[in-house]
Amino acid sequence: MPLYMDVHHVTDGVSREDVAHAHQQDLKVQGAHDVSYLRYWVDEAQGKIFCLVEAPSAEAANTVHREAHGLVADEIFEVTEGA
Repeated sequence: MPLYMDVHHVTDGVSREDVAHAHQQDLKVQGAHDVSYLRYWVDEAQGKIFCLVEAPSAEAANTVHREAHGLVADEIFEVTEGA
């Protein structure tokens, strides 16, 4: 299954608590789309969120975000895990 890193640019502020809540919403929806959100990182100062996800496609990953909470990624990159 392909691995993706998505990036969200939040211009009006972001908190770790809000992202944790959104991630929980993703986990509730992801199974319907054969997607698995694995981890996320938050840079509150820069207003950036990074999500690592296994998904059949970038669109499937974004569909989960759209259905779960409406906060779709601004960028999505297919990545390969290294050591």
